[in-house]
Amino acid sequence: MTDPTASPEHHWKVCFFAESARKGTVVSRANSIGSTSASSVPNTDDEDSDYRHETSFKDSYKDRRRQAHSQAEQKRRDAIKKGYEDLQAIVPTCQQQSEFALGAQKISKATVLQKTIDYIHFLHKEKKKQEEEVSLLRKEVMALKIMKTNYEHIVKAHQNNPQQGEDQVSDQVKFSVFQSIMDSLFQSFSTSVSMNSFQELSACVFNWIEEHCKPQTLREFVVGVLRQLSGQLY
Repeated sequence: MTDPTASPEHHWKVCFFAESARKGTVVSRANSIGSTSASSVPNTDDEDSDYRHETSFKDSYKDRRRQAHSQAEQKRRDAIKKGYEDLQAIVPTCQQQSEFALGAQKISKATVLQKTIDYIHFLHKEKKKQEEEVSLLRKEVMALKIMKTNYEHIVKAHQNNPQQGEDQVSDQVKFSVFQSIMDSLFQSFSTSVSMNSFQELSACVFNWIEEHCKPQTLREFVVGVLRQLSGQLY
């Protein structure tokens, strides 16, 4: 009778079960090691979630800053554009050039600034001119006030002495005195002032005034005229 343990089939079965048992042990040990490792290592899913949340927050902050910067830059550009438009609407020379511009062509910013500067210089000159005119008018007003005061004194003097007018000089005598003085001045004017051109006339007039219209010269003219008239009247 043959021994079943000595047959090849029996030997194959023994080897198969032994290999299966060994693999089961290895798998069991691997599972135990994996479970131990998994229990000792922290959960990385939470870390990934936190990292993604932090990255998303940083990205949104950068986007908000970029958006705020873009809005501020757009406001600045709009303010500059409005400023140029206001200047172009206020400065008359810019308006005139805009009317003569061809088609949709616009005035450049450099031109608007230059026209504005020129207009400001013009306004300064006009202001200075008006200030000089105001100063001259104030002097004239002061002179008129002085004349008014003097005439008021004369009127009061006549009212206080009504008989003083009986010895007054007639209008004819006044005209004769004035005519004689003017004739003397015209003679010197005619001989001293050239009429060839307006430039010569302007230059000669000032020279004539400085030479023949001095207070001492005019006084001599008036005294001479009065002496002649006094001899004719008396």
